[in-house]
Amino acid sequence: MKTKNRFAILPILAGFFVMGFCDIIGTVLNQVKAECQLSDVTAGFLPSMIFIWFFLISIPTGILCGKIGRKNTVLLSLAVTLFAMLLPMAANAERFWVYFISFALLGIGNTIIQAALPALMSNIVPADQLTSRISLGQFVKAICAALTPVFVYLTATLCGNWKLLFPLYALLTVLAALWLLLTPIADERQSGKEAGNSTSFKSCMAMLKHPFVLAMTIGILFSVGTDVGFAVTMPEYMKNAYHVDLDKAGMAPTVYFVAKTIAAALGAILFAKVSAAKCFPWFMGVGLAATVCIFFAGSPTAFLACVFVAALMTANSFGMCMGLALDKVPEKANEISALMVMAIVGGAIVSPILGFAQKNAGVRGLTTVLSACITVLLVISLLSKRNVKKEPTCEQQ
Repeated sequence: MKTKNRFAILPILAGFFVMGFCDIIGTVLNQVKAECQLSDVTAGFLPSMIFIWFFLISIPTGILCGKIGRKNTVLLSLAVTLFAMLLPMAANAERFWVYFISFALLGIGNTIIQAALPALMSNIVPADQLTSRISLGQFVKAICAALTPVFVYLTATLCGNWKLLFPLYALLTVLAALWLLLTPIADERQSGKEAGNSTSFKSCMAMLKHPFVLAMTIGILFSVGTDVGFAVTMPEYMKNAYHVDLDKAGMAPTVYFVAKTIAAALGAILFAKVSAAKCFPWFMGVGLAATVCIFFAGSPTAFLACVFVAALMTANSFGMCMGLALDKVPEKANEISALMVMAIVGGAIVSPILGFAQKNAGVRGLTTVLSACITVLLVISLLSKRNVKKEPTCEQQ
């Protein structure tokens, strides 16, 4: 079933760039909040509009993949994303409900593409290389996340309107859709083991009975929770803990996303040679240590250094969980991708917990919650290590 065209992965990687649009919320939340004069409570609903859809429509997306094919499902997601990007400019985006609908559509499109794209990648990539290629996709996604603050700054300063980011991303979405549409990719419904399989709600939920898949699904939940926690709360932490202005505190997400970009690139190389399960515990152990060190960081520079190391170690946790699960049961790619993406709702679950922790324990409460999330990932990584064949470990390479 693997597509012979070795360049077929390129439009899929372009899809990963579009997938990175969901990180826009962490960058523009303050602008939207100021423009619409929103309270902290009201503004807090906007991230939920991105993540709640991962819980609601991930499994229907897996079923849709089985009915219309993975490639067509990805194209559908790009169409929804295009509309989400056009809406703010079309309505002038001066009202909260416009952003509310736009981010809801962005969440829907992002849910569909995150559920369908890794499964589509399995059409052209051998199972034992999926973790490496997904890490490569995460690298491209991280580039988008790292560039978003730059684009917002440039559109605001050079063009006088930060909302020009939306038509720019709309254009990139159109280009990605056309590229994928014109690229031949084998239809999994017509060949291979999956030809006789029918994806359904029952078949998706049945995968939770598989202990390894269940563990990796839980891992995705806490991986996304960690990611959102760092990206959204670190500016607030830096501002309150070190009494710096908001502009300087805004460096924290940039440092975090740069570290994620580097980690994803290194992961794409490393996981092509070494089993991800062997490296998983090492990464989470160091990531947890760096997060705990935030408690003792005495300066903004030390804080950013801790954030950088924590991001470098935890950035590939999503790709490792997804890749290891798909490698374990490759014939159930639709079901596994749907379950994994449903677990992205962890971003919506962890965000209120972070807010509660900050209210009751101050900025230290934020680090405590993040440390707890990474601890869960460390436990899961140790369990995953027992489910792989004996291979050289990272330190033996």
